Formats: sequence, C-alpha cells, structure tokens
Amino acid sequence: MTRVAVLGPGGVGGFVAAALARAGVATTVVAREATAAAIADRGLRVRSARLGAVEARPAATARLDDDVDVLVVATRAAALDAALERVAGEPGLVVPLLDGLDHVAALRARFGPRAVVAAIDVDAERVGPGEVEERGGAVRVELAADAPAARPRLAALVDVLRAAELPARLGDGEAPVLWRRLAGLVAPSLATAAHGLPIGPIRDHPRRRLDLEDAVDETVAVARAEGAALDANATLRALWALDPAATTAMARDVAAGREPELDAIAGAVVRRGAAHGLACPAVERLAQRVRERLA
Repeated sequence: MTRVAVLGPGGVGGFVAAALARAGVATTVVAREATAAAIADRGLRVRSARLGAVEARPAATARLDDDVDVLVVATRAAALDAALERVAGEPGLVVPLLDGLDHVAALRARFGPRAVVAAIDVDAERVGPGEVEERGGAVRVELAADAPAARPRLAALVDVLRAAELPARLGDGEAPVLWRRLAGLVAPSLATAAHGLPIGPIRDHPRRRLDLEDAVDETVAVARAEGAALDANATLRALWALDPAATTAMARDVAAGREPELDAIAGAVVRRGAAHGLACPAVERLAQRVRERLA
C-alpha cells in the first residue's frame, strides 16, 4: 500500500490529504503542533464543489519520522525551510505543490533526485484548522521528472491520485510543467491583487486588460527562454474563459492583510527574465502596485 504524507494541510494540502484519505490511502498530515492536534481530534473537513462534503481522518503529526513512499509538500513558499524541519524521515518521492520555481532547487538540495516537479490547479482555501473550502473550477495535477529513475514512481502516483478523484497526468518535462502553471498564474494573480477586483472588470477595462496581456506575454517569453514552448494566445484564452467573478489566492491574501506569495510568483519571473536579458515591466509594475496596497 502506498503511504503518503502531506506537509502543510492548508487549502491545497488539506484538499489533497482529504481526497487521499477518503479513497483509503494511508495518509498522514504534517503540520504545526496546534494544527496537527486539531486534525487528530476532529479530522479534516472539506466543503468541495468537486468531492462534496468530505470528512476524513488521516493521521496527524508535528514531526514525520517515517520513511513514507510519497511526501507531498504543500506549504507556502516562504514557509518551506521551516516546514522541512518537521521531516526527519527519507521519503521515496517528494512532490512539491508550491507556487513558483525556486522551491525545486531547495528540495533537491535536501532530497536529491527524489524531489520531482509538480503543479496543481485547484481553487482551495484553508478556512480554519483542518477546514478547507474548494470552490470549483478545473482541478488538475501534473507531474514530471527529467531523471528517468523517478518516472515509474510518478506513474504509480498518477494512478493513486486518479483513484482519489484527483485528475492527474504525467507532463512532458519539468520546465513545461512548472512554466505552464506559472504562466497561467502570474497575470491574473497580480492583476486581481493589484486592483482589488475580480477578473471580469480587469478584462473589461482597456488599461487593466493591457497590463494583463503584457504580463502574460512577458511570462511566456521568459518561459520559452527557459525551454518551455508555451503559447501566449492559449494562456490568454484560458484567462478569457474564467468566470468574470473569479479572483485569486493572492487577491484574497492582500484583501485580508496577509503576506502574498509575491516573490515566489512575480519575483521568480523577473529574476529568470533578468538571467536571460528579458525585461518584465508589466509584471514589475503590477507587483509594485500590490506592494503599495499592502503598505
């Protein structure tokens, strides 16, 4: 039986852990002491447009000593180093569901080639300790490893995720998987957080729409320089297909006065762009507006 640990049972991690535990997968959540105690006492409760009302009871701990088959890392990027101090075991496979790019190198420094690349599309938010709301829309997990040795384990994990009603597939390489997710995330996250508006009024306003389009073009240009053959038009079509009332996790963070994943998302694009001699003025302009709103 596959044994899975989920480090960081927030919106994404709590949703994935609940789905796996509901499907009968041996699942352990790893969290800070208070959160682990709450989940051990009451379980995970998820209100999900996809899965319905889920009450799951995974194991919960503040420190992982077991050598599990799969460690899913679902922390915020800024909290990764502190969260990894809770992992003492040696997992067979490390699957990061974080925004951005820089976490891959950090995880490989710790776990070597057992750390693979993954991305998840899901609109899920932690609303309390052990409580998650998933609002609907597309749910997809994409996994990749350029090192051949990890691919059989990835293929087995895809089967486990699908059995838990989490649509999953093997991607066509690490760079495409990382950048496909980031290219679809950067422009709407920054625009909704910068303006405090859902995506509809941004698309409908000439100046805001131009910023949105320019941010997509800049991100895709950097992605292509990094070896991911993305299509800016396809990314824009996906944004234009969003519900006009749709917002983003970054916008919700800013509205609540929480620190958003600004460096992991916008900073990663700007830094990689600079390495290739590519400027990203729209991304930088929107990021600065987000900082001003926070201030």
